[in-house]
Amino acid sequence: MFKFLRRDKPPKNTKSIEYKRWMANRIDGKLIRYVLERGSDGVEVVIGKGGFLSVVDGELSVICGEKTLFLAKVDTLSAWEFMSLEGVTLTGFDIIKGKERTVLAYYKYHRD
Repeated sequence: MFKFLRRDKPPKNTKSIEYKRWMANRIDGKLIRYVLERGSDGVEVVIGKGGFLSVVDGELSVICGEKTLFLAKVDTLSAWEFMSLEGVTLTGFDIIKGKERTVLAYYKYHRD
């Protein structure tokens, strides 16, 4: 009856596929100021500047310029926004590099 009230609320289980799809739709189309990659030793390195996040056919991609820096399936991706809502952390199996990666993307304009 009041389903329109639940539109903005995320699913409670953060490991569910429903939550992962909700988060992917939330960050889809966000403009990016810069992108960092967290290495296995915990050091973060800037890998791109100026781009956007895109979800197409169940795959989330981080695109900077003409280059796709990160591409992962939404259903296997762990994504969460920073407490400040200025960016997002993406952890998942990168299809391009063929390994598990953690990427941090800072939004260009985080306020609506």
